[in-house]
Amino acid sequence: MDEKFTKLVNQIRLRPTVDQLIPVPDLVAKLKRSEQAGKPLRIKLGIDPSAPHLTLGHSIPLRKMRQFQDLGHTGVLVVGDFTRRIGDPSGRSSTRAAMNTEDIERNMATYVEQAFKILDPKKTEIRYNSEWLGELTFADVITLTSKYTVARMLERDDFAKRFAGNLPISILEFLYPLAQAYDSVAIHADVELGGADQLFNLLVGRDVQREYGQEPQVILTVPLLIGTDGERSMSQTTGNYVGIGEEPGEMYGKILSIPDNLLYEYFYQLTDVIVEDVQPMIEDVPRDAKRVLAREIVSIYHDKDAAMAAQEEFDRVHIQHERPSEVPQVQIDRTLIKEDGAIWIVDLLQASNLVKSRGEAKRLIAQGGVKINDERISSADLDLPFEPPILIQVGKRAFAEAV
Repeated sequence: MDEKFTKLVNQIRLRPTVDQLIPVPDLVAKLKRSEQAGKPLRIKLGIDPSAPHLTLGHSIPLRKMRQFQDLGHTGVLVVGDFTRRIGDPSGRSSTRAAMNTEDIERNMATYVEQAFKILDPKKTEIRYNSEWLGELTFADVITLTSKYTVARMLERDDFAKRFAGNLPISILEFLYPLAQAYDSVAIHADVELGGADQLFNLLVGRDVQREYGQEPQVILTVPLLIGTDGERSMSQTTGNYVGIGEEPGEMYGKILSIPDNLLYEYFYQLTDVIVEDVQPMIEDVPRDAKRVLAREIVSIYHDKDAAMAAQEEFDRVHIQHERPSEVPQVQIDRTLIKEDGAIWIVDLLQASNLVKSRGEAKRLIAQGGVKINDERISSADLDLPFEPPILIQVGKRAFAEAV
């Protein structure tokens, strides 16, 4: 009987790749009891609302959760609206800034819609950890902190390095792993999913569940996805991300920008494509492989028609060098126009809403990333005749028409 569930666990460990599964015998036992009792396991995944997009990096544990759902189990997506006020210190060399309630709520606005691009809504619980963490009294917090020691906290790599380097660690940061662990207690998690950088927090969850009289959760971590820059883990903070809720054209263009050496990993971790079928293309014609990958990913999160339209639009703009089929118009404030009828290029860029600041505008011009009516701009000191409509391009994919 156990052989059946051991094979099932081995299947779960296949793509997307599992980094660590702790402990394997416990998952075998849980799956067996679940079938015998007819009671689905509760598969937990925590999401940090630090930014408005779930990314392709998030899609890996979400896809893993969907695998459990397809086996009949319940996915419990825990949105950390309360813990984000603390800030997860994982992998950080300094205290992470807290986030206010308004920013958290704005970021969470479309999380459920994005998550359901992957998860089965009928087998998903969406929970916000303010439900239980916000109700804890100070006495409850004292009880929670008594379940773990400072010595154990300092076993965590980032804490240990900061302690050794005489860098500050706030008591607040010690509360984050405990709060995440209490999430597992509150929802009675059987399995918790997370990125490889979450291993310590997930292990704390096992210990704290045990302290509260619950059977410890099984831990399943997945590798962190390298972002579009080819260097760092995908993150909105560093800008090297592809959001699963982004428009097809933006998603398509970002995928085409990834380094060639990420193609195999992206095919394997993010799609169901048989990688052996595209391996020769990856090795011999990586440009074509990227187009296949981009179409596949856009099809997953939108549909095949949207993927083909995104490809055609990309080709029209970047290969045939034609004007995009749709360009948003921006009404320029006439007070920015000088007496001679010219407008400063930096003012024009900022008014177009394609840059966040004058400093960013100057930086992009210096990098050669700005075109006006298809002509590259080389100086931030330039005054342009204001003769609308003016086609403005920033980077490869951002356009506006000044009128």
